[in-house]
Amino acid sequence: MTTLEILQRAKAQKAALAAMSGEQRNKALLKMAESLKAHCDGIIAANKIDIENAKDKISPVMIDRLTLTKERIFAMADAVVDVTHLPDPLGETISTVERPNGLTIRKVSVPLGLLAMIYESRPNVTSDAAALSIKAGNVCVLRGGKEAINSNIAIANALREGVKSAGLPEDAVSLVTDTTRQSATDLMTAIGLVDMLIPRGGAGLIRSCVENAKVPCIETGTGICHVYIDEFADVEKALNIIENAKTSRPSVCNAAEVLLVHKAIAEKALPLIKQRLVDDRKKKGLVAVELRVDERAAEIIDGTPASATDFDTEFLDYILGVKVVDSVDEAICHIAAHSTGHSECIVTENLDNADRFTLMVDSAAVYHNASTRFTDGGEFGLGCEMGISTQKLHARGPMGLKELTSYKYIISGNGQIR
Repeated sequence: MTTLEILQRAKAQKAALAAMSGEQRNKALLKMAESLKAHCDGIIAANKIDIENAKDKISPVMIDRLTLTKERIFAMADAVVDVTHLPDPLGETISTVERPNGLTIRKVSVPLGLLAMIYESRPNVTSDAAALSIKAGNVCVLRGGKEAINSNIAIANALREGVKSAGLPEDAVSLVTDTTRQSATDLMTAIGLVDMLIPRGGAGLIRSCVENAKVPCIETGTGICHVYIDEFADVEKALNIIENAKTSRPSVCNAAEVLLVHKAIAEKALPLIKQRLVDDRKKKGLVAVELRVDERAAEIIDGTPASATDFDTEFLDYILGVKVVDSVDEAICHIAAHSTGHSECIVTENLDNADRFTLMVDSAAVYHNASTRFTDGGEFGLGCEMGISTQKLHARGPMGLKELTSYKYIISGNGQIR
C-alpha cells in the first residue's frame, strides 16, 4: 500500500474516532497494551533482525536505543495503560463567554485529526505515539526509520489488533513500511490529509521536515542541553547532576552535551568532575566520558581540545563539551548562541542567580538544581510523549495529550442576527 493510500484510509476514520467516547478510547488502549504483551516474543524476534542488520552500522549507544527486551516491551505496554488514567482531553470547555446580545460562546477542546510522525531508531515511540493519538481522538500514521522497521511492523500489527478487538477501526493506527525518502516526502506534502506532522529524530530529519513540509509541522528538538555550574554551587550536588545528565542515557535528547563552569569554582569543581566522569568510570569498567575542553578548562584538567563545532553538536554519546565562563551572564549568552532551545540547568545556591538564569534562558525547560534528564512527558506527569517541541507556537516542551488537541467555538443563541 502506498503512503498516499495509507493516509486516505486513515483520514476516512477521523470522524469515527472523534465521535468515540472516552470510555471507548480507553478500552482500545487497554486492548493495545494486552496485545503488546501477548505478542512479546514475536516483537523480540523481529527486533533481533533489526539489531543484527544494524551491527557495525550504528554506535553501541544507538544499538541500545534500538534494543527491545521483555522488560522494555512490558514497560511499553504499561505506559499505554498509564495513558488511560489521564483525564480525557476532549470535550473540555476551556472558556465560556456570555455576550450582551444573549449569545453563549464556548471554547471546546477537539482532536487535531490525522497526526503523522516521522521518527528514528527507538521502536517504543511507535506505541507511545499510537496511545497518545488514540486517547486524544486522533488517527495516526507513523513512519519509523529503516533501522527499526521489523520491530515497528511487529509493534504496529499488535497495536492494530488491539484497536480492532476494542471495536475501533484498525486504520486509526497505521505504519508506513516504506522507509525511503519518498515516503517522508509524501507525508511532508500531504496537503488536505495530514493535520499535523511531528518529526522526531536527529538534526537532519528535523531540518528537512521544517524546511520542506507543506503541512503544519512541529519542530521537535535536537538537544544541545547545557548544565551551568555557578560560583555559588554546591559542588557535590553539581557532580551528581552532571553525572546523571550526561551518563544515565547519553543517546537521548535531554542528555547534557555542554558543561559551563564559573571561573571562581572551576579549579575546585573541574578536577572532581573529571574524577567522576572519567577516572571513576574507568575503574568501574564503564565507558569514560570524553571531555572536550576549551583553553581555560585545559589549564585545569586534561581533555581533548574543543574544536570550533563542539559547542554546537548534539553528540548523543559519552562526549561532553566543557567551557569556563566569567559570570552567569556569560553562561546565559553562551546558551543563547549555541542552544537548540531544549533543556538547560543552573546549579547554584544563590537564588538571585537562579532567578536571573531561569528568566533569561529561552528554552522549553529551564532547571534550577535538577538534571536535564527530567524533560520527558512521563516525568512531567503527562504520560508518554509525542516528542519535545522546541518551538513556541502551538506546543512547547514535552507534547502530551493537550498538545494533540485543538479547539473550536460552539455558539448557542436564540435567533440572534447581526
